[in-house]
Amino acid sequence: MNSSVSQTTVVYHVRPRSLGAHLYEVTCHIEHPDPEGQVLRLPAWIPGSYLIRDYARHIVRIDATSDGERVGLRKLDKHSWHAAPVAGALLVTAVIYAADSSVRGAWLDGNSGFFNGVCLFLQVSGQEQDSYVVHIDPPELPPDTVWQLATSLPRLTGAAGEFGAFHATGYADLIDHPVLMGRLTVIDFEAAGTPHALAMIGREDADLSRLQMDLARLCTWQIDFFGQPAPMRSYLFLLRAVAEGYGGLEHRASSALICRRDDLPWQGADDTDAGYRRFLGLASHEYFHAWLVKRIRPAEFVGADLSREAYTRQLWIFEGITSYYDEIALLRAGLITQEQYLELLGRSLTKLYRTSGRRHQTLEDASFDAWIKFYRPDENSPNTTVSYYLKGSLVALALDLEIRLRSDGTCSLDAVMRALWREFGGEDSRGLTEGDFERLAEQVCGLDLKAFFHQNLRTTVDPPLGILLAQFGVLLHMRGQESESDAGGVSGRRQGKPLPWLGMKLKNMNGRTRVTQVVDGGPAQLAGISAGDELVALNGHPASTDNFEALVNRLPVDGKCSCYIFRDQQLMSITLRAMPAPRDTCYLSLDPQADADAIVRRDSWLGSNA
Repeated sequence: MNSSVSQTTVVYHVRPRSLGAHLYEVTCHIEHPDPEGQVLRLPAWIPGSYLIRDYARHIVRIDATSDGERVGLRKLDKHSWHAAPVAGALLVTAVIYAADSSVRGAWLDGNSGFFNGVCLFLQVSGQEQDSYVVHIDPPELPPDTVWQLATSLPRLTGAAGEFGAFHATGYADLIDHPVLMGRLTVIDFEAAGTPHALAMIGREDADLSRLQMDLARLCTWQIDFFGQPAPMRSYLFLLRAVAEGYGGLEHRASSALICRRDDLPWQGADDTDAGYRRFLGLASHEYFHAWLVKRIRPAEFVGADLSREAYTRQLWIFEGITSYYDEIALLRAGLITQEQYLELLGRSLTKLYRTSGRRHQTLEDASFDAWIKFYRPDENSPNTTVSYYLKGSLVALALDLEIRLRSDGTCSLDAVMRALWREFGGEDSRGLTEGDFERLAEQVCGLDLKAFFHQNLRTTVDPPLGILLAQFGVLLHMRGQESESDAGGVSGRRQGKPLPWLGMKLKNMNGRTRVTQVVDGGPAQLAGISAGDELVALNGHPASTDNFEALVNRLPVDGKCSCYIFRDQQLMSITLRAMPAPRDTCYLSLDPQADADAIVRRDSWLGSNA
């Protein structure tokens, strides 16, 4: 144990107390509490996910003692406590309910455990910069059952995979290393000379050698993109494979991932199918954040108060640009084909053009309102908001193409990102203030980009991607949606035949067919149908989620139809007129008539680090 750790005055001890009741017990030993009484608090949000989550609501019990004597603990607000002054050390014990299976929470059951530090570790006011020691115990398990533990927290005791003691250099560091425990499958690999690992639970028969090879290629490409060496000494992917689920959260030396079991490759598969592409894109996204978000940060997040919102208009940079590179990195690393990349791009464009909220919310406003809108969607969100991930990624694409085109191929967004890393990627970086990225892009490329940024960030005008892509030998096609599962990205089969469209989405809820979304300006909205209505019949036929698409396809385009709905337990008859399906479904193709210059530009964009 080094000298700085030996002088640690705050020690945490994590015990999985009850697997069946989903309870952790966490003690916090404070050697030198505030003589006026120690204040402790639990964060209200977790960096990387911009919503007040009030983690303190999961505390079942909390108490304090000193020298074995009970100490008064007074709650100050929803997530803060004040311990009465004591002469000696203070021991605070909390029992915490852990049944949040997301990457943002804490989970514990008989199969596995997972937690983020914000869920378990009380912040000791005034000692946030001290070094900490964390002891993590294994749970009581049946005979012959052994759990392993994986975390990027530096070890003090135990071998890799064992429970034991760990240390952190401050509270911000402490909560930046999630922990996964259970019967883990672990693969190790190197990327640009840096040790990496994937610790996985939930899929023991995956093709581990392929995961090892593909992740190594992906990580190596990203390290080379920003420039060696890697910014971390080692890196750990923590993966939970589940029946249904998807998500990720970035950390400085690790990431927490959730994916469908079927998305992982199985032995003998020789193709990168849609599910595996989705997983690789998720891993790519969170890994890219090791540079952009965790080290290049918005100024508003530097030293942010985790008890309240930290507003920024720059999330389109940190999530949107990352979303652009997470997929093109797969192509440039050789993990997907050019055709597969264009399909992914076509699906993203389709998703954007089907979001009428893009006409109401600018990209900067979407970033600023993440705290109240993006993470709190409702049935009307697609009509009023736009995702800074989605539109941000397509604005990043437009910016990349614009720079490449106007600089005659001498500059690119790649060059801007590397300059951003050099200027803002240091450990003591002041963070990006509003306008820094725009000024740096103009400086690196020698271009006036003010009109581009104004239109794409501060108005609701769509980025001109069709025009830009055409100059890179890629054609953007638009067609009508052909089925509920048609997400775009590929050419249609029924071109030329207009399909009827009612502009509403349904879901089976406890055997009832509920309207979950009504599209802005669509037939259902114009007729007065609302989200929450129960659809009973359409044009005289009983309606359900299983037959709705077939019933709609029988309707005459521009013809009237009747439907019956239940609203507030009252039966209502509504007449609506089907419209032709909007031409909002996109796919891309290589232009067979592209000239030589366009092909050179396309090859440089899709296949290089230029």
